[in-house]
Amino acid sequence: MKVFSLLLLLSLGGVGSAAAQSAGASTAKQAQTHEQKAHELLSQKKPALAAKEFAAVLALDPNNIDAQANLGVLLFFQKDYAQAEPHLRKAVEQQPGLTKIRALLGMCERNLGESELARTDLQAVVDQLKEPSVRIEAGLELIELYTAAQELPKAAAVVEVLRQDAPADPRILYAAYRIYSDLAGEAMLDLSLAAPESGQMHQAMAHELGRERDIPGAIANFRKAIAVDPKLPGIHFELAEALRASSDLKLRAEAEQEYQMAVAANSRDEKSLSRLGDIAVEKDDFDGAVAYYKRALSLVPGDADATLGLAHVYIEKDESASALPLLEPLVAADPTNVVAHYRLSTAYRKLKRSADAKREMDAYQKYRDIKEKMRAVYKEMRLDTPQGELDNK
Repeated sequence: MKVFSLLLLLSLGGVGSAAAQSAGASTAKQAQTHEQKAHELLSQKKPALAAKEFAAVLALDPNNIDAQANLGVLLFFQKDYAQAEPHLRKAVEQQPGLTKIRALLGMCERNLGESELARTDLQAVVDQLKEPSVRIEAGLELIELYTAAQELPKAAAVVEVLRQDAPADPRILYAAYRIYSDLAGEAMLDLSLAAPESGQMHQAMAHELGRERDIPGAIANFRKAIAVDPKLPGIHFELAEALRASSDLKLRAEAEQEYQMAVAANSRDEKSLSRLGDIAVEKDDFDGAVAYYKRALSLVPGDADATLGLAHVYIEKDESASALPLLEPLVAADPTNVVAHYRLSTAYRKLKRSADAKREMDAYQKYRDIKEKMRAVYKEMRLDTPQGELDNK
């Protein structure tokens, strides 16, 4: 916030000079003297003394926008919101294009409990603010206002804007997590009220049970969803994924048929084709696996699952040189893909490229450890993610 303050203050220096000169000669000279002194004090990082000088300017020239804005900024960062608000407001009224000052006014209003005024001012300028740091501060304030009013779609829209500026900012990521979780909860509740026995309701319940690692419960609800509506988009793939995650070998064996049904329902389902390739590999049917993987890649070039699968087949067939053009771009595009690092290391080792193999194995171990820590965090939060979901990211 100190950086935010400095940006505001420096950007406004000298705005009010013309107004000062239009006053009487003696008064104008006194106002200019105080204004110059105020900016000198700002440059010396003495905000409290600068505030007194800006107040002296306003006593002589109440319409001096430079003094109004800067005094408002200084009072705001002293947390004197009641005194800051009228100065910030007058500056904006005099010059509506002061977007940063209006953003600060909105924050000031929020601290004073004037939520409607704060919303009006913040939402008017968030998209116009050019400095990412300023836009983030204003955007986070606006998100809080939208969330408090249960206007979650509006809050989500602001989150997406902020993530473009700072994709790794924990404040923004937490806001995204909170908002999207609330949206999911609202959608689930609405669905349960609107269509409690629908295929979509059972589908949603299956997803929630899957998140809780209740695989039998998830499978049961996917089956109920299919019984209600066999044509639900993607339902056979989702059931197949749950079956593959089961510890029951008989249930796991049923997955292949569901993947086949998924492809029959949608011939462009590259995910199901990739899974069929995986099953073919498990049966040592390498030729069949290659056919499935290549078909998937013809639909979605660069698909990670199909690429990893095809590379694995080449490595198993002692054709590691053919795996390199598949794995090297995949690792470059997603350095966190642990499976890609592991398989690339294996390919390099078989090609007697020991230094490259070690580098990829080191990367594999690094990202594997990171993801193990992530799993521990999810487990602690009771939001554990299925194993394969993390392994393939």
